[in-house]
Amino acid sequence: MNCATKSAADVWSDEMNGNDFMACVLRSPFHGMLSNGMMLITVTGRKTGRKYTTPVGYFRDGNSLWILTSRDRTWWKNLQGGANVELLLKRKPVSASAEPNLDEQAVEARMLEYLKHVPQAAKPMKVRMDNGKPNAEDIARTAKDRLFVRIKLV
Repeated sequence: MNCATKSAADVWSDEMNGNDFMACVLRSPFHGMLSNGMMLITVTGRKTGRKYTTPVGYFRDGNSLWILTSRDRTWWKNLQGGANVELLLKRKPVSASAEPNLDEQAVEARMLEYLKHVPQAAKPMKVRMDNGKPNAEDIARTAKDRLFVRIKLV
């Protein structure tokens, strides 16, 4: 899907899915409405060498960007052991390295930090908030199905 070749009337069509639409917005002058928490990541397939680009949510913590994703997704598997990636971050190309963290205890700890930065994510993940803090049982349950990818900017 190439957004640049689509007319405004065709931006949302039967052939465009949600990821395509998000990618178009992130590449457009209108990226600002999403860029503080979304970016495009391009990974290279380990077996095929083919490049795959997908929109992902992220948050910054120090010198790292963190992506929370489902273990059911496949794009992150190309990053196991660490890999170089290309980002479109606030509509600027950025080179980085990335590595997934699959350890459930580490994911639980990172989820606590994530929900401090992105508290609106608790409800869709079915994590109850008790007095402003994520419920520990919900975090443990959710961590089994999720993982974090750490992005180190080069």
